Amino acid sequence: MTAAFDFDHMADRKLDHARKWDAQIIRQKFPGTPDDFIPMWIADMDFAAAPAIREALTSVAQNGAYGYTSAHEGFFDAVISWQRRRHGNEVRRDWITLSYGTVSTIHYLYQAFCQPNDAVILNTPVYDPFGYAARHNGIRVVRNPLIYEDRRYRIDFDLLERQMAEKHPRIYLLCSPHNPAGRVWSAKELERAAELCRTHDVLLVVDEVHSELILEGAFTSALQLPGCYLDNLIVLTSPNKGFNLGGLKTSYSMIPGGTIRRRFRHRLEMNSITSPNVFGCAAIIAAYNEGEEWLDALVGYLADSYRCLAAFVESEMEGWNLMPMTASYLPWVNIAGTGATATQVTGHMAREAGVIIEDGSHYVGEGDAFVRLNLGMPKKLVIECLERMRDHQLVVG
Repeated sequence: MTAAFDFDHMADRKLDHARKWDAQIIRQKFPGTPDDFIPMWIADMDFAAAPAIREALTSVAQNGAYGYTSAHEGFFDAVISWQRRRHGNEVRRDWITLSYGTVSTIHYLYQAFCQPNDAVILNTPVYDPFGYAARHNGIRVVRNPLIYEDRRYRIDFDLLERQMAEKHPRIYLLCSPHNPAGRVWSAKELERAAELCRTHDVLLVVDEVHSELILEGAFTSALQLPGCYLDNLIVLTSPNKGFNLGGLKTSYSMIPGGTIRRRFRHRLEMNSITSPNVFGCAAIIAAYNEGEEWLDALVGYLADSYRCLAAFVESEMEGWNLMPMTASYLPWVNIAGTGATATQVTGHMAREAGVIIEDGSHYVGEGDAFVRLNLGMPKKLVIECLERMRDHQLVVG
């Protein structure tokens, strides 16, 4: 962390009515939660946004005009520059389409490329809205369970190939970096996925929303794939995770293939997704043009919090096995050694420790023995959560 940015103090989450901190919502899910709870669940950070973003939004607010806007040249220039500078991607202007958040975009993608009772493939466990969007659009989910060994996930490509040949899915939705495990897929893994999709006529959609938060090593974007795979690729991303802008409901896709891009844009037009959020567009431009130093400082702070958590879990939490995380701020922990289920552990920690953590059974499949934590808060709160959980451990049998 640089001296210019202070992550040890949190924003007033009452002012933005943060769902993460909403006592009524929490008590509906976890009856008996005490008043002094600390939330480590929803993927939302408690830090104030980058100064450049706050200044840009203040300028728009003070101007006083909030009418219809458009994805103007300032937006496209910011995205193109950011993708080149941060990820080494050469993105053309016409590849980029602005939309209303990644989750809603996944709904539109399913609607654009699937018919009722078609199938999509997901590597499980995975971010639940991937499955929710399929189920609520009448689409079948084919689960491709990630292989868990040596506290690490890998993709079962042999099973993936059989599933593509037998189930004939329309879409393979890959989360890279993976949520919830924080796993960065390699260039070799991405190319194998792209090769299978091209062979079996499956559209490859890659969610790269967590790519701004690389704690260790390097990130390879799917846009770095060999050119022969780009016409069958959709990349979804946004600054919402890295810069914590989820409430602005703004994201974008990058689609090199003209046919796929036109089909997707037609679906957006059918849903009248044509005019972006005036604040969201301003925030993206400010984040990408002026927020990189803040983001680098944030990543350093989160990496330090992660090291602290990893050491604590290793020495203090019986039956907890932390999966090594190289991206994001959402540690994924195997709690099978406690003898309890994830649902039992999350309920117990809410009631007894006042710490709200995510139940791994919510991640489409294969997550019953895991919980997800959230480091997006001042380090002193992370330490307090860890100490509370240590003092109220649940071990069955």
